[in-house]
Amino acid sequence: MTPGIRFQSLCFVALLFLCGSSLAAQGQSAPAASAQLTVDAAKIVSPVSPTLYGLMTEEINHSYDGGLYAELVRNPTFRNIWSGIQGWELVRNGDAGAAMSLDKTTGPSAALSSSLKLEVASASSGNEAGVSNSGYWGIALRAHTAYRGSLYAKVDGASPGPLTVRLISDDSGAVLAEAQVALHAGGWSQYNLSLTTGAIAASSKNHLQLTVAHPETLWLQLVSLFPPTFNDRPDGLRPDLMALMAAMHPHFLRLPGGNYLEGDTLADWYDWKKTIGPRVNRPGHQAPWSYWSTDGLGLLEFLEWCEDLHVEPVLAVYAGYALKGEHVATGHDLEPYVQSAVDEVEYVTGDVSTKWGAERARDGHPAPFPLHYIEIGNEDEFDKSHSYDARFAQFAQALRQHYPQYKLIATTRVKEANAGEQPDLIDDHFYKSPAAMFDLVHHYDNEPRTGPKIFVGEWATRSGSPTPNFGDALGDAAWMTAMERNSDLILMASYAPLLTNVNPEAMQWPTDLIGYDESNSYGSPSYYAQCLFATHLGDGAAQTTITGAGARFFYSATVSSKDHVLHLKLVNASDVDQALRIRLTGISVGDSVAQIDSLHAASFEATNSITLPKAIQPVVSTLHFKGHEFNQVVPQFTIQVIDIPLR
Repeated sequence: MTPGIRFQSLCFVALLFLCGSSLAAQGQSAPAASAQLTVDAAKIVSPVSPTLYGLMTEEINHSYDGGLYAELVRNPTFRNIWSGIQGWELVRNGDAGAAMSLDKTTGPSAALSSSLKLEVASASSGNEAGVSNSGYWGIALRAHTAYRGSLYAKVDGASPGPLTVRLISDDSGAVLAEAQVALHAGGWSQYNLSLTTGAIAASSKNHLQLTVAHPETLWLQLVSLFPPTFNDRPDGLRPDLMALMAAMHPHFLRLPGGNYLEGDTLADWYDWKKTIGPRVNRPGHQAPWSYWSTDGLGLLEFLEWCEDLHVEPVLAVYAGYALKGEHVATGHDLEPYVQSAVDEVEYVTGDVSTKWGAERARDGHPAPFPLHYIEIGNEDEFDKSHSYDARFAQFAQALRQHYPQYKLIATTRVKEANAGEQPDLIDDHFYKSPAAMFDLVHHYDNEPRTGPKIFVGEWATRSGSPTPNFGDALGDAAWMTAMERNSDLILMASYAPLLTNVNPEAMQWPTDLIGYDESNSYGSPSYYAQCLFATHLGDGAAQTTITGAGARFFYSATVSSKDHVLHLKLVNASDVDQALRIRLTGISVGDSVAQIDSLHAASFEATNSITLPKAIQPVVSTLHFKGHEFNQVVPQFTIQVIDIPLR
């Protein structure tokens, strides 16, 4: 995310809405005159990159904590803010007497060296004292489900009593699940527990409570609760969000993100070595979108995310620039960061005989991960010191010395003359209104093919909030036809941001591809456009010509040589229907049955939401035709994908 756009996004969102609305607000006109589209499916004019569509992610809009990372407890490590220990409240049932405070003198590890101190002066059965946590805008519970909990505790006293852990309904006060933790005297210890619900109604209006029924002083740290996770990974990811991503059929995941990689200051950079190993050894760090990152979703979890989706990581390494303008001088000062990048690649790809490969094995994953691309930094065109050329060169020299097999991605054009200091790809970013995205579709048509390839690492059509409306989906689809047409140059592309928690307090940036709250999730119209384009993609772009089409009609034609299918994408972003006469050449066609996947809405503003998650979704139909020609009408505001079998 660019700092300029980040700062101005909320100011411009109303304007972006108007840009999209102005096109859609025209009255319904007469159908456009018939256009002629000719496709020579036997003549491939350029290859289509097999890795064209992928995912980009970063910690924004509570994408990780309070989102994909399935931890249900908010602020499990008891960080203090101006109003107290965020997310935690003191419980004093009946006439119990107790106080809680942040104790900075004791914790279970060097990384977590403070804790919540609970001093219970008086308590008894029915008059318990303790603390409660309401999660991220509630704790979602379902019937007959086991929730795995854990915590670290230290008790002052030789005869500690049990700690009672409960999940309680906000509305009724009913106890929905309960467990007893037998504490023991002495230093810090970890305790594990399980909470299982019965025949309850699914709801997110619940909270977690930890109490004792006797006078006692105890300290708590890293209180955690997880629902079932994707592939049952411990401390894993939300299954519904992973399923939505899997349906996009991505080929890569750019990680750990854009601004999240850099941080606002040099002290806030993504220091990956502090995100691996047991959670108790991860201190967390300040993320750039105003809230703290627990780093429960650390580097290994990112890589396992890739593994679970059967995609490869595009690994972004920190390159010595912070969002507020600080940068690290090249040479001696930059060397520790260069070494960190070299070590990080070894952690990802090294076998167990290497230092960091062995560390990864100790973390539970002996097998190396696949890797082909390394990105150096993020959006370094905003570095007003103009130091990126030299910083990139220093990283490139070291990475190519140790790992010559990997391709390097620069985040802006570099001017180094030495061939060994030149990037293999350039990362371009585009955030546009629907109208501006329609005008961008020829951006790469005449770009030279002799220099670095292109990675469109962040792009989105932006007018809807919190997720794209249909005008955005039309802009996205138009842009994807352009990327497919130019995929000999554009090797990879990833929409951004990928995720948003739709609670108003959770979001910093509209427009976002997938929305969710504590209990539910949904795909936006742009999400379904992405699914259609990625699922119906050939390996070569066919030669095409078109005449007579409207100004906001877009298309691409790719051929799958393996499946012998022509994938014809048609995008009508106009308010009038587009009639087409489609002619196929270069192939033998008899009686044919083609599949049509259509995505349609009545206006640019139409959209999906957490309450209407599938108001707009693809509809499948069939098309029967004979010979080499057929007529097709693409209705107003419609995206169509036609799969035509080739003989």
